[in-house]
Amino acid sequence: MADRILSGMRPTGMLHLGNLEGALRNWVALQDRYEAFYFVADWHFLTTGYEDSSRLRELVREVIVDFLSAGIDPEKATVFVQSDIKEHAELFLLLSMITPVSWLERVPTYKEVQEQLRIESPGYGLLGYPVLQAADILIYKANFVPVGKDQVPHLELTREIARRFNYLYGDVFPEPQPLLTEFPAVPGIDGRKMSKSYGNEIAISEEPDSIRRKVRMMFTDPEKIRRGDPGHPDRCPVFALQNIYNGGEKESISVRCRTGELGCVDCKSALAEAMISALAPIRERRKELMESPQIVDEVIKKGAEKARAIASETLKEVRRAMGVG
Repeated sequence: MADRILSGMRPTGMLHLGNLEGALRNWVALQDRYEAFYFVADWHFLTTGYEDSSRLRELVREVIVDFLSAGIDPEKATVFVQSDIKEHAELFLLLSMITPVSWLERVPTYKEVQEQLRIESPGYGLLGYPVLQAADILIYKANFVPVGKDQVPHLELTREIARRFNYLYGDVFPEPQPLLTEFPAVPGIDGRKMSKSYGNEIAISEEPDSIRRKVRMMFTDPEKIRRGDPGHPDRCPVFALQNIYNGGEKESISVRCRTGELGCVDCKSALAEAMISALAPIRERRKELMESPQIVDEVIKKGAEKARAIASETLKEVRRAMGVG
């Protein structure tokens, strides 16, 4: 059997170029090489978004549609919604019993999220989210998890929890290994990392006129004030996106920028058109899916059935090992 991989995304809104280039493109490639499980992490959304979950069901569906539009094939990969598989929650509970609080308190993201979102009194869900993440991975006995280098420490905690469980109760879980992936840097329109929390994103389903408008707003090299000034492509967020969406012209763009021949307005215009062309298949596929909701319903239903069958078997092993249930 092929090695199994698992990855997921929180449903915080329609997916953007950072999600596409940082994960989805890779997921599409990996589904041909591994037994792939991709899910929407709606319970993880509640760790910080619990105060307003009124649109959560809608957001979950939007992300599923984006998965499919970007090329995730439900005939090759299992696509499902986390909360449809209650076994995740039970394994989360059982793993919580053996996970030291000190392990959770040392996770850098815990304090980073508190500071970024100005959370004065975080809930247990936020502290315990790495245990839920471990349950998400271990319930399917995933061999690999696609991550960037900066995410390896998060996966290491899952490995530690698996080791602790196996030490206490016998070998049940494989220790999932990182499947290291080089993600291209995808800047937002303000030059920072593209993120919905910064409000600087371009959605993968963005309409052409909206793409043109947002690209026109993008920050550029601060030293290139007017056309004719020499530019520094290596410092320019627009060029970083040219490298992704207009790669065939990047050398020419770089030279013309450095000599001052290419102005920022023309550079942005070329980027917008290249981006519109590259995203056109995703945009068209998304429209088709939105007009055929029964297709999405069937993908979610079948994905849940397949995921639940595997998760339930793993949970039986866990219960036997721990002497519960």
